[in-house]
Amino acid sequence: MYKSIEERKSKWLDFLDPGCRERTVFNVNVDADAFRARLGPRPLPQPGLMEERINWAYDSYNLQLELADKIADDKVPALSPYTGTEIFAEAFGCGVRYPSNDMPFALPKYFDIKDAAAMKTPDFHDTPLYDLFEAARRLLQRAGSGAALQLPDVQSPLGVAALILRKEEFYVAMSEEPQAVHEMVAKTQALITAFIDEWFREFGHKYIAHYPSYYMDSGITLSEDEIGAFSPTMFEEFCLNPLNDLSDRYGGIGIHCCANSRHQWDNLKKVKSLQLLNLSKNTDFIKKSIQYFGNSVAQWPHDGNPESSSNPDWLADCPDDVHVVLSYRARSIDEAVSIAAFAEELCESRREKTEE
Repeated sequence: MYKSIEERKSKWLDFLDPGCRERTVFNVNVDADAFRARLGPRPLPQPGLMEERINWAYDSYNLQLELADKIADDKVPALSPYTGTEIFAEAFGCGVRYPSNDMPFALPKYFDIKDAAAMKTPDFHDTPLYDLFEAARRLLQRAGSGAALQLPDVQSPLGVAALILRKEEFYVAMSEEPQAVHEMVAKTQALITAFIDEWFREFGHKYIAHYPSYYMDSGITLSEDEIGAFSPTMFEEFCLNPLNDLSDRYGGIGIHCCANSRHQWDNLKKVKSLQLLNLSKNTDFIKKSIQYFGNSVAQWPHDGNPESSSNPDWLADCPDDVHVVLSYRARSIDEAVSIAAFAEELCESRREKTEE
């Protein structure tokens, strides 16, 4: 059954509504040599490669549109001004390491919490962050204003601060110099909100999440990956208020976390208007997280195993009322079409069970 782009968007919005009967959405990724050959390797987000990145992102978008015409999954094609995790730390003056075969990452600017007191929040227009606006404008000019745009990689306010100060010093300072850490986090949050305010003002609030790729028409999405390294009390002190501030400001929040966050699940439940939670760990971890969060938030579980044409191991233990995203991998378009057909039947079956 063919699904228009608008139907896919509508299904995502229903899915993200805890009171809606839509319990399941799914993506089918085609792992075909022919498609990889057409696109070629993705240019890494390195200086001097912006033209190549724009061309690759535009070609990728057109390929996604082509696949959407053939595969009736719920994926929404998107233009992606993709980046690494370094972009906000770089704006604060951090150096960036550019591996030849991997994504860039920020190097700490400060090695002592006392030195970090001199940290100033920059005007993002005067930093490489503003280059992302030009990339987005050019992509939309080529694809048309109706195309969905993906949000650049956004780390949490604490996550950005933890990149700017040497990590060992940062964790010690959370305990011994908490006010100094609060000041760092306030400055990173100010930069993030200034950037996102203008991004939404120019490009609108309907977008594809930074990671993984789900459709939103409000809220912000970000990564909160440091929380596995400190206590729940520190989460409450340094993370909860900034996350709630961002959720209040933008009308909701989606969070990705690949840390060992089991001890923080109580705190994640305290985040206001949490719309989707993407936890990435092993199968046992995912089974427990699905049970714990239940239908309090939509969940996109990543169990660390490669996507396959069969349902994930955790699905059998997933309660019928939980909103979950399923990811599949197909070796060909024909296989993807077949997977989409049985996945749609699964969606309908889960809808019906919630109405019994």
